[in-house]
Amino acid sequence: MTQTSEILIKSAQVVLTMDDRRRELAEADIRIRDGQIIEIGTCLRSDGEQILANGCVVTPGLVNTHHHLYQTLTRAVPGGQDALLFGWLQTLYPIWSRFGPEEMNISAQIGLAELALSGCTLTSDHLYLYPNGSRLDDTIDAAKEVGMRFHPTRGAMSIGESDGGLPPDSLVEREEDILKDAIRLIDAHHDASEGAMVRVGVAPCSPFSVTRDLMREAAILARDKGVMMHTHLAENDEDIAYSLEKFGCRPGQYAEDLGWTGDDVWHAHCVKLDGQEIDLFARSKTGVAHCPCSNCRLGSGIAPVRGMRDAGVPVGLGVDGSASNDAGNLMAEARQTMLLQRVALGADAMSAREALEIATRGGAEVLGRHDCGQIAVGKRADIAIWDVSGIESAGSWDPAALLLAGPMQVKHLFVEGRQVVRDKQIATIDLPRVIERQNSLAQNLMV
Repeated sequence: MTQTSEILIKSAQVVLTMDDRRRELAEADIRIRDGQIIEIGTCLRSDGEQILANGCVVTPGLVNTHHHLYQTLTRAVPGGQDALLFGWLQTLYPIWSRFGPEEMNISAQIGLAELALSGCTLTSDHLYLYPNGSRLDDTIDAAKEVGMRFHPTRGAMSIGESDGGLPPDSLVEREEDILKDAIRLIDAHHDASEGAMVRVGVAPCSPFSVTRDLMREAAILARDKGVMMHTHLAENDEDIAYSLEKFGCRPGQYAEDLGWTGDDVWHAHCVKLDGQEIDLFARSKTGVAHCPCSNCRLGSGIAPVRGMRDAGVPVGLGVDGSASNDAGNLMAEARQTMLLQRVALGADAMSAREALEIATRGGAEVLGRHDCGQIAVGKRADIAIWDVSGIESAGSWDPAALLLAGPMQVKHLFVEGRQVVRDKQIATIDLPRVIERQNSLAQNLMV
């Protein structure tokens, strides 16, 4: 993938900067050089490539804080379409046990391309099962091919059915092997520098699929290596009941006791956090990945995002896996976030601009990426350009209110100054060929 040393985005109708002053700039230009924003203003000049953005709204690239990319191969699986979380998992585990390295790589390419088309430039991924020689490296390779900024996490499961866990024994690993591979991955791929394209996290799957010892040891390892930590927490009523029965406490206390709170930690879902747990997360700056569409699909409930935000909890958005969402459109998640808070609390509970902020700057802060999530001089050139001249925005009095009347697909997308989407098409991989292979692999899994 080639990179033009300098690019000028010219004459944007509105630039929603998400900077510290939350500026909205009319008829503005953005100059990019070597992956960084170097100038914002009007009537700018450049000898590099020019991208005309008239009739467009420009935003920071969206940030996805929770995904299971491998699940794009198992959308809309019969038997799991109408199940709650635990039953849904038990339906899917046997299918996932048949995956191998190619399934992991191709499904990741599809999921990453889908995210890019929805305006996403930075995504995490939570891969917690490694059947038949699969490795996290398979998804890292996919991200490099697509051109996405990537924060993969080394997930794990260590408690199988024979020990009272949910996953089949064939999908669990020895805890010493899990920790050893996490060290290998961090040493091989993690880049702590500003502008990094790959950072690696440590992510035992959930309190009901690993031991206390693994949770504790994973936290010690992550902090020794200076990487972030991620897991599922307080996802639904079954999750809370399990914690109370097995651990004698709520999930927030369990997390705190094992070292799983702090600004280097983010938890997925947190639908059922109570007031004390929200206060704990706010005090400790523990992040939350809110996954509204998946929470709706699995009947888990509406996360208390308004309460979290008001208390000071860092909140980002996640599409979650495509087996529990069926889609990977981060713009749709932002709109759903806004709508669900309004359903729960009233029409003034969350604005379109706040929801978009959560999807951009909010997610970057959750992932510890203060170099991303804003359009400001010195920040990375992760930029989404939305065409508001089409039917979705026709008649809109406020084109900047993208989540009310705007496209769900991006026109152009830049990651580290490289164009990943051009004229609503993926520019980095042969997407029709990858889709054909994806469908072939899915057919093989159905047999």
